[in-house]
Amino acid sequence: MDWQPGNMSSDIEDRRDSSGGGGGFNFGGGGGIGIVGFLILLVISVVTGHNFIGGMFSGGSSPQPTQQIQTGPAQPHPAGEDRDAHLISFVLDDVQKQWTSTFDADGKQYRHAKLVLFRDATYSGCGTAQAATGPFYCPQDEKVYIDLGFWDELRKFGGSTADFAQAYVIAHELGHHVQKLLGTEAKVQRLTQQEPGERNHLSVDTELQADCYAGVWAHSAQTRGIIHADDVQNALSAAAAVGDDHLQKMSGRAVSPESWTHGSAAQRTSWFKRGLDSGDMGQCDTFGGSVQ
Repeated sequence: MDWQPGNMSSDIEDRRDSSGGGGGFNFGGGGGIGIVGFLILLVISVVTGHNFIGGMFSGGSSPQPTQQIQTGPAQPHPAGEDRDAHLISFVLDDVQKQWTSTFDADGKQYRHAKLVLFRDATYSGCGTAQAATGPFYCPQDEKVYIDLGFWDELRKFGGSTADFAQAYVIAHELGHHVQKLLGTEAKVQRLTQQEPGERNHLSVDTELQADCYAGVWAHSAQTRGIIHADDVQNALSAAAAVGDDHLQKMSGRAVSPESWTHGSAAQRTSWFKRGLDSGDMGQCDTFGGSVQ
């Protein structure tokens, strides 16, 4: 992936020197890294040829929110963290530039999301943000939350994180922001309330569309020479490996489609590739017209 460090984006909100508290990184048991965080670990496995995910699924509950966040004095940033921040800044601006152009062409206005860099834990419009949950988008405050320590922990399990792994995460999370701006997120919430039994199915459609939107950006980046064939192949391999069916098999459970929340390996690969091949967000109707 070709990029150069530059000025930090005006859409970055850096809380690294004011956030803190408990909640370290946890690969299994009582916590987890979240599906998007898992994607990054999959990319590392693909790139290095080592399996760093086999021991992650030992059961346990979802991460518990931190009740209190303690702040402390500013600390020196870990080695390499500023490079990660500049990479994220570059990708954030590039993805949002692409969506601004796409919205303009459709006579719509794109509103920039903000991206919060934090350490350990911080507040978000969706509750406490923790490193243990991995990067996520909060529709309530229209911000993406990332603890850069997350990347440092992943490096301990396989060397440097591939740049495009981080880029893919940002593009996926901003795909959820696009859904918020287009009203898709609100419609899904209403449908979920009206038909609770469809919650998982709607979640799958929502995540697959974010994958497709990430593919739309990847198409633009590939056309402009920012990413190359190896980057794309790694993303496709990771998308396949992170399917719900694959995760269930790895955890020793029977494949149970009714419990899926992100889609099968084939679905995730297919929708990312659809966005990648077409570069057209109009090809990303994962809902089959049910969300109008």
